[in-house]
Amino acid sequence: MHAFDVLGDPVRRRILELLSGGERSAGEIVEVIGEEFGISQPAVSQHLRVLRDSGFATARAEGTRRLYAVDPAPLREVEAWIDDFRHLWLGPLEALGTELARGKRERRREQERAQRREPTEAGPTGRTGSGAAS
Repeated sequence: MHAFDVLGDPVRRRILELLSGGERSAGEIVEVIGEEFGISQPAVSQHLRVLRDSGFATARAEGTRRLYAVDPAPLREVEAWIDDFRHLWLGPLEALGTELARGKRERRREQERAQRREPTEAGPTGRTGSGAAS
């Protein structure tokens, strides 16, 4: 099964998200996935089997429990494939970062001016004109 076929299923993606925090027992996974997706224990077990058979997850026995963990190797292969497309979004993201930094800089300058109570364009009194009384 191709990596994107495995990752294309929302249940399997969610299982990998759970496993990204560390090992989990099959019972824990069944409980969370069953509640979130409304599927049975056999259905969750089948998803775990696909993840195991495709290399995305490992399983080890500990007494009567089976503990699952992420195997990062297939994810590295997916990342390598995605790298060919990274240039499509890096430029726009860098431009966004520049604009965000510019906005922060402008807000900081406005706050500094307000703190120093610098005169505005209208002058220190807030009135325009020569300042002479009428």
